[in-house]
Amino acid sequence: MASFSGIWVALVTPFNNDAVDLPAAKRLAQHLLASGVSGLVVCGSTGEAAALSKEEQLAVLDAVLEVAPAHQVVMGLSGNNMAATLQMQQAIQLRDIAGVLIPAPYYIRPSQCGLVDYFTQLADAASVPVILYNIPQRTGIALELATLRQLARHPRIVAVKDCGGNPDATMALIADGEIDVLTGEDNLILTTLCLGGTGAISASAHLHPERFVQLVQQVASGDLAAARSNFYALLPMIHQMFSFPNPAPVKAALAQQGLIRNELRSPMQVAPQALQQQIAATLAQLQPEEALIG
Repeated sequence: MASFSGIWVALVTPFNNDAVDLPAAKRLAQHLLASGVSGLVVCGSTGEAAALSKEEQLAVLDAVLEVAPAHQVVMGLSGNNMAATLQMQQAIQLRDIAGVLIPAPYYIRPSQCGLVDYFTQLADAASVPVILYNIPQRTGIALELATLRQLARHPRIVAVKDCGGNPDATMALIADGEIDVLTGEDNLILTTLCLGGTGAISASAHLHPERFVQLVQQVASGDLAAARSNFYALLPMIHQMFSFPNPAPVKAALAQQGLIRNELRSPMQVAPQALQQQIAATLAQLQPEEALIG
C-alpha cells in the first residue's frame, strides 16, 4: 500500500489584515478533510510559506493539527541555509505529523551532487517520511532522473511531488516502483493516475474536493469513461486556478465561498476582478452533485 496516495490539498494560509488567520485555517482544514481528501500539506508554496516567519509557519501547523489527525498532515520545509533548515526541521519534528515536503534549495542552483548532499542530510535527520518536491520553475534547478533514483534508495525518502516537467522521468519513477509519485501539476492528475502514479498534491482541489477524490476512485475502479468526464468538467476550473500567480485565484474562490478572506501578503496580489468574476461563473456551473453521475 502506498505511503502517500490520493488527493492531498496544498493548503492556503488565510490572512486577516495581514495577520495569519488561525481560526480560518482550522475551519478550512476541517472542511477539506470532511470531503474525503487524503490529507493536507501545510506551508508549501501555495501556503505562501516564503512570506511567513518560522514562528508563523509553526503556528499554522499547530492550528491544523488541532483539527486534523497527524497521519493526514504534511509540513513544507524549505531553505538554502542548511543549518537553519535543519533547525526548522527539528522544530517541526517535535510535532506528530505524516511527513515533510522538501524542495531543492532555491536561488543557489546547486549541482546534482549538491542536491544529493542536501536531501541526504535532511533525510538522515528526519524522524518522519520525506517527500521530495521537484519544481525547477520555483527553485531554478531540476532533480534529474539519476538523482531522484539515487535519493529514492534512502529509507526515509518515500515519495516525490512531481512538477519536473519531464514525462519520461515521471514514467520511469512510476515504473521503478521505489517511491510514490504524486503530481503537483493539477492538469496532469488524470494522466498521472492512469500511468500508475499514486495521486496528487493539488492546489485546485480546494474547490469541489469531493470531485477530485472521486476521480481517484474512478481510476482505481477502472471506470475511465467516468474519470474522463469528471476530469474534463474540472479542467476549466483547474486552468483558472493557475491563470494568475498561485494562490491568488484559489483564495478568491475560497473567499467567494465564505471560507476565508481574499487576502495575500505582498508582493503577492489578489486576482484581478475580471478573473474573480470568471471564477464565480465557473464554480456556479460545476455543481457538486454532478460528481454522483456515472
